[in-house]
Amino acid sequence: MESLGERFTMLNLACKNVLMHCSTMMKYPIVGRLLAVVLVLVWLPLVSSAQKISYSESERDDSRRTNFEIIGRVGANILVFKNNRSDNAISVYDNDMKLVERVKLDYMDDRWINVDFVPYPDHVWMIYQFQRKGIVYCMGVKLNQQAKMLTDPIELDTTRIGWSASNKIYTTVFSDDKQKIMVFKINSRNPNNFLFTTLLFNNDLKLLQKHRMSLAMEERNDYFTDFLVDNDGDMVFGKFIRKNGSDNISDVRLIRKKAEEDKFSITDLKTGERVLDEVKIKIDNTNRRYLFTALYYKQKRGNVEGLYTVIWDKASDAMLRESMMAFSDDLRRLAKGPDANLRLAFNDYFIKNMIVKKDGGYIMVAESMYTTSRGGTFNRWDYMYGNNPWASPMDYYYSPYYNSWGSPWNRWGNSQATRYHAENIMILSFDKDGNMEWNNVIPKSQFDDESEGLVSHQVMNTGGELHFLFNLYERRTLLLNDQSIGPEGQITRRPTLKGLDRAVEFMPRYGKQISARSIIIPCQYRNYLTFAKVDF
Repeated sequence: MESLGERFTMLNLACKNVLMHCSTMMKYPIVGRLLAVVLVLVWLPLVSSAQKISYSESERDDSRRTNFEIIGRVGANILVFKNNRSDNAISVYDNDMKLVERVKLDYMDDRWINVDFVPYPDHVWMIYQFQRKGIVYCMGVKLNQQAKMLTDPIELDTTRIGWSASNKIYTTVFSDDKQKIMVFKINSRNPNNFLFTTLLFNNDLKLLQKHRMSLAMEERNDYFTDFLVDNDGDMVFGKFIRKNGSDNISDVRLIRKKAEEDKFSITDLKTGERVLDEVKIKIDNTNRRYLFTALYYKQKRGNVEGLYTVIWDKASDAMLRESMMAFSDDLRRLAKGPDANLRLAFNDYFIKNMIVKKDGGYIMVAESMYTTSRGGTFNRWDYMYGNNPWASPMDYYYSPYYNSWGSPWNRWGNSQATRYHAENIMILSFDKDGNMEWNNVIPKSQFDDESEGLVSHQVMNTGGELHFLFNLYERRTLLLNDQSIGPEGQITRRPTLKGLDRAVEFMPRYGKQISARSIIIPCQYRNYLTFAKVDF
């Protein structure tokens, strides 16, 4: 994509061309007007937006039930993993989303369990699990841009299991710079003492460290947050308690495991009597910080009052800041609208993204989401842990391998006719000390019956702006919309995207950004699963 300076240079050249032909225009007015029109038509595309949509053709084997994962750009190609029952394949697309080849993964055992991908500019590591008899194998294989093997499959670890045990054993996480890859498993046979096994690899999948550690589980209602690994190879996650099976969180512990150590460091964040909801963790590798954030209440099953945040400094191994920011009436009015009950304004909001800035500040994105059915409206407590909540990168169209929570939506959780709602998006920006700099709301109203695939949004970070992509009806047609927010919180509503095919329905919620200016979004075309690349 040309820079702004290059576009102005092209514009100047166009103007010079017009001036050069001024004499012609004066001598022959009709010819001059025609020449001016031609010049505008030739040069206007060069100075306008280079936004472009490229669609893939539907493949016979890919239906709306196909599990998939967008791997990303590898070399000159774009790779997408697809699973149809026991059939596993990677579709290789060129830059215009033309199918180059569909590569069957015949070396993956039919009794496969799970697959993860760690993509690099010129290759991708595929880490997969399968079970043979009573043993679960964790394997890794290096693939090139054509999805062909660069190495033979490498055995990373094995686990013998009983006939009644779950065979989803291994979890894979990797650092932001992709220089550290961690595969770990948790043996929970003893409910009072979980046994962790961690395997830390470098970017060549060479084993750096293997450790076994135990973690005491004091309460039967102990839960974990997401597990993350930073650029140093240190593991970080949170543990919290839901006392007596209640809906809200208390006693949050920060747990770290340094790459070279075979022990956990546990810190009580001393949340005390604070009642929290869906704890999120974000690693700030640039400033060596961990960010914990959650919505909070004043009482159990009360209204959402505000945002609880802890900033943990890795260098000093100490808490830098703890804050509880109450949502003001102005913010509540902005979030829900002037006619809404202000005390209930944030009760349907769920934290979707935490975006870290270079200076240590961060941006929080939350969205209002709920479901309704013939039996009534579900609130956030109906979703928590009873219905596989919703902060998952994949729950229906994506592969079902990820354990997710925090969502009001579970496709399989409701037997009655269900309507899925996704409404306003709230964006809050904070400085490095946790003070709010600005806030804004992108208003929208979405719903769909029986499927959540077409509602909600996806964020694309182009550096200077955050683009929010979501569907809205325009003249009874569901069209993909783009609204962006700038560094000072100003919202720009973009024109309708060019090249939209009205027969194609986008599922932006499951999209994946593959470069600074490109995103892959899965689509429904009739009864088929297809993909579109949107370039900005």
